[in-house]
Amino acid sequence: MQAKETLFADLVQGRAQQFQVPLYQRTYSWTEKQLGQLWNDILEQAELIERGEKANTHFLGSVVLAPSPQNEATFPRWLVVDGQQRLTTLSLALAAIRDHIRDAQPDEAERIDEEYLINKRKSGSDHFRLLPTQADRPQFAAHVRGPLTEQATGGSVAAAYTFFRRKLVEAADPAAPQDVFRIEQAITSRLTLVAVTAERSDNVHRIFESLNNTGLKLSQADLLRNYLFMKLPTRGEHVYETYWLPLQDSLRNEELELLMWLQLVLDGDDRVRRQDLYAAQQQHFERGGAREDEIEAYIKELHRSAALFRRLLHPEEEPDPSVRAHLHRLDTWQALATYPALMLLLDRRQRGELDSADTARALSYIESFLVRRMICRVLPNSLGRIFQAVPAQLPLDVPVADGLHHVLSADNRFWPDDDELREKIQKAPFYRYGLAPQRKMVLQRLEESYEHPEPVDFAAARLTIEHVMPQSPGDEWLRMLDEDTADGENPQDLHSRLQHTLGNLTLTAINSELSNHPFERKQGLLHGSHLEMNRRIAATERWGAKEILARADELTDRAVALWPSPLRGVGRAERSRDWHLAHQVLAALPHGTWTSYGDLAAFLGSGAQAVGNHLAGTPGVANAYRVLTSEGKVSDGFRWTSADENGDVRSRLSADGVAFTVTGAADPAQRLTADDLALLVADANDQTEDSASAQSTPNAPGEETRADRFFRQLAADDSPETVEAVRALLARWEELGGWIGHGAGQVTTSAFLMLGKAGAPGRGIWPLTLYPGGGRGGTAQVVFQYLAAREPFTDRVLRLEFLKRLNDLEGVDIPEGKLELHPSFRLSVLESDRNRELLGEALAWFRDRWESRNTA
Repeated sequence: MQAKETLFADLVQGRAQQFQVPLYQRTYSWTEKQLGQLWNDILEQAELIERGEKANTHFLGSVVLAPSPQNEATFPRWLVVDGQQRLTTLSLALAAIRDHIRDAQPDEAERIDEEYLINKRKSGSDHFRLLPTQADRPQFAAHVRGPLTEQATGGSVAAAYTFFRRKLVEAADPAAPQDVFRIEQAITSRLTLVAVTAERSDNVHRIFESLNNTGLKLSQADLLRNYLFMKLPTRGEHVYETYWLPLQDSLRNEELELLMWLQLVLDGDDRVRRQDLYAAQQQHFERGGAREDEIEAYIKELHRSAALFRRLLHPEEEPDPSVRAHLHRLDTWQALATYPALMLLLDRRQRGELDSADTARALSYIESFLVRRMICRVLPNSLGRIFQAVPAQLPLDVPVADGLHHVLSADNRFWPDDDELREKIQKAPFYRYGLAPQRKMVLQRLEESYEHPEPVDFAAARLTIEHVMPQSPGDEWLRMLDEDTADGENPQDLHSRLQHTLGNLTLTAINSELSNHPFERKQGLLHGSHLEMNRRIAATERWGAKEILARADELTDRAVALWPSPLRGVGRAERSRDWHLAHQVLAALPHGTWTSYGDLAAFLGSGAQAVGNHLAGTPGVANAYRVLTSEGKVSDGFRWTSADENGDVRSRLSADGVAFTVTGAADPAQRLTADDLALLVADANDQTEDSASAQSTPNAPGEETRADRFFRQLAADDSPETVEAVRALLARWEELGGWIGHGAGQVTTSAFLMLGKAGAPGRGIWPLTLYPGGGRGGTAQVVFQYLAAREPFTDRVLRLEFLKRLNDLEGVDIPEGKLELHPSFRLSVLESDRNRELLGEALAWFRDRWESRNTA
C-alpha cells in the first residue's frame, strides 16, 4: 500500500476516471451534525484564503482506494474502501455551488461540473466521477445531472444537497459575506486528504474492517495534558498535586478543554479553533523552548482562571449581586459564544482594571447586543467570530467597559439601534425567533422594569408565554379584528401578522385557564395576576390591533431603557438582513410545498406588498415562484426575474410536487404558514415549552390534574364521541408500553404520547402531541421536526413510512413536503373504529422501531 497527502482537486481532476463505492459499504449517512462541522471548517479555510494565508490547510481524513475489477488502462476505476462519506459530501457541496451560480455565471457552473463531477465524454454510469452504492445512486445522479425530480427528493443525499444550498444562501450574509469561489477553493484546495492506494493483491475487505474498528479518540485536553506533564520531569508531581488535580476536580473534561481554548483567546489569538487547541498550544511552548518554569506558570494560570470560568458555568458562585444577575441571564440565554468577552471582564476585574459596577455595565452591553439582535432577527451565525475577536481588538487607551461598548458598536457588528428595535417590536413575530428561554427572559426583564413593590419570584413561579389574542381565535376575536382591518386586509391576515409580536405576548402561570377565551374572560383572570404587565392588559377595554401596537410602543420604551443602544458614528448595519432571511427560508422550502405572500410577510414581520415588490425586483431568489396569493393562485404581477427562467409557473409548480384543486388553486394542504416557515430555520432542539414541561406526576391533593384539565378543555370543543375516542387512543398507547405526559401548553394544555423514562421526556421520544381545539376542534400534531433529530428517526425513510401509515387513516392527508415540520390532523377522525385500529398499528410500529434502535 502507498500513502500520500493530497487535495480533493488533485484526487478527482485530470483525465476521465471514476471512484466506485463497493456494495459492502453502508449507504450515505452524514447528518446535519457532520455537515455542520464540515461547513464550519470550509468557511474558516475560505476566510484564511481571503486574508492571503496560504500555509494553513485542514486535514479532513483518509481515503483508501483499491483498483476496481472493472479498471481499464484508458479509464481508471477505483474502489473506495474507506472515505465514501467524505467524497460524496464534497461532491454534493460542489453540485450545490454549481447550481447556486448557474443562472448568474453559467460558464463557471459548467467548469465546476466538468472538473469535479462528471466525465464529459462518457455516458451511462461512467458519466459520473463518483459512483455511490446502488441505494444512493439514483439520488446522487439526479443531483449531479439535474434537473431534480420528485424521485430525487428525500433521503440523506438530498438532505445534504439541500443543506449546502441553504448554507450558500446564508453565506451571502451582509454581516460577513463569503465569496462563493473562495468556498469552492476551500473545498477543492484547502481540505487535505491522505490517499492510501492498495495493490490489486491486497485484501480490501480486511483493510475496510480494520479501518472501521477504531476506539475512543483522545480529546484536545487529554493530548495537551499528556504533553504538559511530559515536559515536567522534575516538577510534575508538585504541579499535579498543587494545581492540576484541583483544576481537574473543579471542571469536567470538556469544560477544561474550553478553558484552555479561552486562555489562548485571552492571550490575543483570535483565530485559533477549539479543535486545533493542542497543536496551537504545543507550537507556542516549542517556540519558547518548553521550559519547565514556563509550563508550570501556564498550569498555575489555568488554575487561577478556573475559578473565574466556573462563574460562567455556575453564576451563583459570583459574589457581587449585580454581576451575578447579569451572569445568570447570560447563562439562561445560553450565550456560550460570549465566553471570551466574559472571561476578559472577570479577569480584568480581578487584576484591578475595573470594579464590579463597571463590570456590570460592560455585561449590560453584551446582554443588550444579544437581546436587540434576537428581537430584530439578526442571524446568530457570526457571534462566535465577533466575541472571539474582542480580547485582541479591545482599545488600550480607554476604560475596559467603554472599550467593549466601542468594539461591539463597530462596523458589521449589527447591533440594532433604537429605531430598528421599535420597528421590530411592532412588526416582527417575536414568538417565532430565538430559543424559548431567550424569549421568556426578555419578557421577564420587561416585567421587572415595572419595579413592582412585591416582585414575582421568577425562579419559583412556573410561568409560560401566553398569547393575549390567541393563536386559534374564535369568532368573537375575528369579529373584533374585522373592526381594525384596513387596505383590503382580512381579519385572518391581521391575526397572522400580529399574533406572535411582542405586544401580544405576556407571562402567566394560568396559561391553560386563559386558553382561547374571549378577551372579557381573560380580563378577569389577568386582573388578579401578580405581574404588573398583566394588570395593565386587564385594564384595557378591548384587545385588537390598536391595543397591541400601543403596548408594543410601551414595551419598546422599556426595552430602550433596559438594553443600552450602540454608539453612533462607529458603523451601522445595512437593512437588507430581513430579505436575506426571506431568501434563506425560501431556499429551504421542502419539495411539494408552497407559501403565500402574507405567510412570508408574517414570518418576516413585514407587509405582503413589500414582500411581493422585493421578489418581483430581485433576481436569483430561490423558489420565488412558489410564493402565491392566499388563494393559492399565481399573482397577476408575477414575472420571472432571470432570462434563464421562463415558462408556465403552474407547470413548474407541478414539477415541484405542488398539486392543484379543480378550481386551479394550489392544494391548501401543501401550504406552509408563517409558523411552518419559522420551523424551517428553527433549531430542532428548541422544544416547545409544552414538551419541556411535560409531566406524568400527580398534582397536589384537590388540585385539578393536567390530565383532567386536558379532557375538560377537549370536551368543551369536541363531541363526546371524539373525547371517548381520545381516551381509547391514550389507553391503547399505555398498553403499548408508553406513558402520557401533559404540558402546561402554549395556549391550552396538551397530551404527549411518550416513550422512554416516565417523567423525563427529554430522554425519550414522542410521535404525537394532542391539543384541545379552542373552538375549532382538537388536533393531533405529528412532531416530524423533532423526530428528525432523534434516533432512529433521523432516517428519513422511517419518517416517511410513519407518514404513509398515518395517511392510511380516512380523513388524514399529510403532504410529504411537511415531513420536516409539525403537520396535524383532527382528533375527530378517531371516532371511526377503523381509524383507531390503523393508528394503533402505526403507533405499535413506531414503538418497535424505537425499541430496536440499539440492536439494529
